[in-house]
Parts: sequence; structure tokens; C-alpha cells
Amino acid sequence: MSNATKPRNNFATALRSVRRSKGLSQEAFGLVSSRTYVSTLERKIQSPTLNKVDVLAEVLGVHPLTLLARSYLRKTDATSVDKVLALVATQISELDK
Repeated sequence: MSNATKPRNNFATALRSVRRSKGLSQEAFGLVSSRTYVSTLERKIQSPTLNKVDVLAEVLGVHPLTLLARSYLRKTDATSVDKVLALVATQISELDK
């Protein structure tokens, strides 16, 4: 895969957009994280661990893969989502052979 076609994540935008769509403030994460930490994630200063993605997703009420998939989508239209999910399903199936 060339550098031009390698997927790049944008976890910061995904976290912010999901948080806002759920009507949550950064303070809503207070039991699992500080507002300051959430802010650093949303400003691309830090990247979360997988364990942190789990707890952030729990607060947001979404599956962790929703946050991760959203962070790799360039567009969030149905066609883009379907293509990414189909690719992931195919790769997982191939790995299980």
C-alpha cells in the first residue's frame, strides 16, 4: 500500500463529533477521564490506548469499533461506511481461514 493510499485516522474528529451528536460535554467523561484529557484527545495532542477507547465508547453509548471506524472514514455517507465495513469483514474472514 503506498503512502498516498494508506488510511490515516482522525480519532480527534471522530470523538468530538460523536460526543457532540450525543449532546455530551467533555465534563461528562469525569468518572473515567478528566476533561483535560478528553480535550487533549480532541486536539490531537494525545492518542488513546485501546482500553481508553473502550471506556470513552461506554460513556458515549457506542461500540468501540464505531469510534474507530468513524476515525478512519473520510466521509460518513452510507456508501463509505458500507465499503469500510465490507473490507473489514472480508479481512477478518480471510484471517480466520
